Amino acid sequence: MKRANDFVVGLTILGAIVAIAAGIVFMKQADIGQRKTQFIARFRDVGSARPGTPVVIRGVRSGRIESMALADGGWVEVRMSLDPAVRLPENPVVLLNEASVFGEWQATVLGRDGVPRDADVQRQLADAAQGGTVLPGATLPDIAKLTAVAGRIAGDVASVAERFEVAFDDRAATELRGSIRNFSDLSSVLARTVREQSRNLDSVSGDVRAGVQSLAHAAGQLERVVTRFDSSTSRGEVDKVVSDAADAARQLRQASRNLLTISEQVGKSQERLHSFIVGSDSIVTRINRGQGSLGLLVNDSSLYRNTDSLLKEFRSFLADLQRNPKRYIQVRIF
Repeated sequence: MKRANDFVVGLTILGAIVAIAAGIVFMKQADIGQRKTQFIARFRDVGSARPGTPVVIRGVRSGRIESMALADGGWVEVRMSLDPAVRLPENPVVLLNEASVFGEWQATVLGRDGVPRDADVQRQLADAAQGGTVLPGATLPDIAKLTAVAGRIAGDVASVAERFEVAFDDRAATELRGSIRNFSDLSSVLARTVREQSRNLDSVSGDVRAGVQSLAHAAGQLERVVTRFDSSTSRGEVDKVVSDAADAARQLRQASRNLLTISEQVGKSQERLHSFIVGSDSIVTRINRGQGSLGLLVNDSSLYRNTDSLLKEFRSFLADLQRNPKRYIQVRIF
C-alpha cells in the first residue's frame, strides 16, 4: 500500500514538472524540433522592442526576435528567426515600430521600395547599410514622440497666431481699408476711361460699316452699268454706258478713299487705346511698388501721421493766437 502511494506521488510530481516545462516553453514561444531561418539586423536604437517581439512580413506574423546585443560603433545587433517556409523579400530592410497604442512592438521586414518616404528613416537605413548578411534597420517614432512633436507644433501655431494678432491691429486695418478704397477709386477711373474708348470704337465701327455699304452700293452700280453695256451695245448706247461707268468708277475711288481714311482712323484709335492701357498698367504697377507721389500716398502711412501732427500743431497755434493775439499781431498808430 505504501509503495502504491509513493508511485502515485512520484507520478504526480513528474506530471507537474512536465506541465511546468511545457508552460515555460509556451511562454517563451520556443519551437521544438523546427529548423528556423535566422538573420541579423542592426539598429541605432531598438525602442521598446524585446526578445520575443514578433517579426511580420506583409502583415503576417512569420517569426520573432531571438536576442539583442550591443555592438561596436554604437550599434545594436538584433538576431531574428523566421519560419522555414518564409522567404525574405528582395533587398530586405527591417523597421521597428509600435503595433498598437498599448505599447506592443513588432519588427516589420519589407523590401527597400516599400520604405516610407521619411528623411529620418531613409537616413537610418543608409547609415546601417554595410553589405554582407547583416540587414539595415530603422526605428520609427513611437506615440509619445509623435505626441510631443504635435504639442510643439501646436505651440508654434499659437505663437504665430499671437504675433499676427499683435501686428494686425485696428490702425493697420484702417490703413488697409484706405488703400483698398484708393484702389477702388482708381479702378472706377480706369473703367470709365475704357467705356469712353469703347464708345469711340463703336463710332469708328459705324463709320467702317457705312464705308462698306458705300462700297457695296458702288459695286452694285458698276454691275448694273456692265449689264446695261452688254444690253445696249447693239442699240448704239455705248457712249452713255461709258459715261455711267466713269461716274461709277469715280464713286468707287471716292468710296475707297473714304474706306482707307476710316481704316487709318481705326488703326490710330487702336494704337491710342493700346498706349493708354499700357500706361494705365504701368501706373498701377508703380503705385503698387510705392513709386511716385501717388504710390507713396497709397503705400506709406507716414503722410497720415505727419498730417495728423500738423493739424494738432495748427490747432495749438490758433488757440495760442486767440489767447495772446498781441504776441503775433502788433498795431501801431503814428
